[in-house]
Amino acid sequence: MGTRALPLPCQFELLLGEDRNRWPPEARFIEAAHLGDVRGIKEIAKELDVHRHGIPVTVASTSYMGMNALHAAGGRGRLPAYQYLVEEVKMDINKPDTSQDYSPVEHAITYGNLPAVRYLLDHGADVHQQRSGNISLLHSAAAHGHSEIVKYLLSRGVDIDAQSIIGTPLSFAAQKVHATVVKILLQHNADPNKGTRIIGPLDMALHKSNVSCVKLLIQGGANVSGAGPCYNPLVTAAEKGLTEAIKCLLEAGANPNVLDQFGRLPIELAAEYGTREDVEMLFPFTLPISTVTNWSVDGIISHVKMEIKQLEDDNFVKTRVSDLKQQGDEAFKKQDYLNASVFYTQALKMDNFDAKLLSNRSLCWLRMCNGERAFGDAHECIALCPKWAKAHYRLGAAFMFMKMACEFEENMCSPDSDCLRQLHSFVTVERAGEGAGERVRGVLFGASACDGDCS
Repeated sequence: MGTRALPLPCQFELLLGEDRNRWPPEARFIEAAHLGDVRGIKEIAKELDVHRHGIPVTVASTSYMGMNALHAAGGRGRLPAYQYLVEEVKMDINKPDTSQDYSPVEHAITYGNLPAVRYLLDHGADVHQQRSGNISLLHSAAAHGHSEIVKYLLSRGVDIDAQSIIGTPLSFAAQKVHATVVKILLQHNADPNKGTRIIGPLDMALHKSNVSCVKLLIQGGANVSGAGPCYNPLVTAAEKGLTEAIKCLLEAGANPNVLDQFGRLPIELAAEYGTREDVEMLFPFTLPISTVTNWSVDGIISHVKMEIKQLEDDNFVKTRVSDLKQQGDEAFKKQDYLNASVFYTQALKMDNFDAKLLSNRSLCWLRMCNGERAFGDAHECIALCPKWAKAHYRLGAAFMFMKMACEFEENMCSPDSDCLRQLHSFVTVERAGEGAGERVRGVLFGASACDGDCS
């Protein structure tokens, strides 16, 4: 069953009180439209028509809180109300409201009003319309879990894999834990691997701990390695203690030997956050960890407990992180970016809230031409320090590198082509340190953009 928005009358009662006699006439007008009360609409419009423009003109021009009668009718509006507003009053059927950018048909979708959706699309509403963020009607129906509306929109030929800033309709359904809609979309050949640059439908389902959606997506062909290098489904499942999800992922071929962005294996996360059963399930597929002297289920659990105890010692953590960061900095100066990234990763394993370490490692990935990992670390860095200019610079640099790399691949550039020279030039500028790279940063962000601490 889908989710419905709080009915307008309830919203107005919270805002204006329960005594409708004290409501503005515009609010009572919108409530009448919401209820599909044509007579009420006309009576209140007559009251509002102080300039004698006529009832149809007043009906079409009256709004409250950015919403007109056609928007409000999506609630419990019945066909007679729509027939009056569309066929007699001639209201604009595609005009969005001014508060949420929702069109009349999207309001109807929000409330799960399939007859209204059908009527509006049959009378000229654009089935391919998108609001800000490239959100389509199918995105909205999937997000609210209205399976019958989803089926109807698909029958009208909407793009099942339409990409918004948050992902596809399948991503929306997975994020909102609507397993029925996920199943319908997969049955209609939705791409289970199409998401944003860093997260896909499977990752979203795992983050919501929804095992039923996880199973459906895996059965539908979702990539069990994740949408990007910074999002490993098996890591998420282990961290959340999702035993059934771990089992499904392993059966589908997920690699349990891939570290998360903080240098932890799924089996280590299972030992810390999950159950013994999770550790036992991962153990046969996990390669031995050099720091675990007793390679057994009990040995792994004991090792993780010991590490947790060490992390409770602030002085130990501070000293160890400082040493690892220094080793990483020294390796970086020698242009040994691989080992520098290893040291930064080891430090992040002990303190995964250090934005500077993420920033440094992001630069290492970029120098090694791994744009996706650079982007992922920069994204995490911004999450920790939203106002830190260097974090945003790192994200921009990673994005530009990936953009150039994509252009290179799409154009099938030859070794002596301009796009390859531009890509090489970009990395060279990044390596210029205090030279060209700093001048570029100064132009983009000002002289102090990459100075100062994260705060």
